[in-house]
Amino acid sequence: MRDYYQLPPRELGKNAKLPVLLTGDSGEAFYELAREMASVIRDHNSRGEKTVFIVPVGPVGQYPIFVRLVNEEGLSLKNCWFFNMDEYLTDDGEWIDKDDPLSFRGFMDRVVYSRIRPDLVMPEEQRVFPDPRDPSRCDRLLEELGGADACFGGIGITGHLAFNEPQDIPAEEFRQLPTRVLDIAPETRATNCVGDLGGALEDMPKRCVTIGMKQILGAKKLRLAVFRDWHRAVCRRAAYGEPTASFPVTLAQGHPDALLIINNVAAQLPR
Repeated sequence: MRDYYQLPPRELGKNAKLPVLLTGDSGEAFYELAREMASVIRDHNSRGEKTVFIVPVGPVGQYPIFVRLVNEEGLSLKNCWFFNMDEYLTDDGEWIDKDDPLSFRGFMDRVVYSRIRPDLVMPEEQRVFPDPRDPSRCDRLLEELGGADACFGGIGITGHLAFNEPQDIPAEEFRQLPTRVLDIAPETRATNCVGDLGGALEDMPKRCVTIGMKQILGAKKLRLAVFRDWHRAVCRRAAYGEPTASFPVTLAQGHPDALLIINNVAAQLPR
């Protein structure tokens, strides 16, 4: 194995090319994400400024904490825009049904938007998902808003951010990829179906629409969090591997304000 895969937990972050925050259990890591989300919104609200986030469905444990913080504090989201990273598509290239258990749109409605006080939640038009019929709309709208203030997310088994799967192209070209429709890598489908469908690979969507690397890397802040045992190798390559489109998260190493949050499971040695 490569040397960085042998780094013990106590050395994670030392001389890393992507800054690392080691936490305890998953709850602590989720709290860090929720706290940062609320902090940015609170700061912008105090100055009368809008807040623009790129947000994931995976990780998701931060959302109940975020919802509680918003409701208890009375933190208004009326001037917030949430751009979700991605959504699964049917074989015909349409969004999967919102009622499908795999739907990210359905998840955000059930777990986030419907649980925030009506007087605090943002209008529906400020809850944006990339549209397979017009992928560039997401990019145009983000640009009109001045880009994302922060992007929150996880890392996939192939090193993908959102569904930006590896490609055999130069890194600089990959950094500029826009929001688009694409095939999901077999490795990603297999990994996701274990957690989402109990291993029912044949029912896992093959297509998706994803926000672009350009939009993700263009966010003013980038906060990534990992939690699982298979993240043990992923987080080490993310922090210490060579920047390459073959493992997209490594391209976050050049971001001016990035942080990789690692819980005590993912911090363990990958062996």
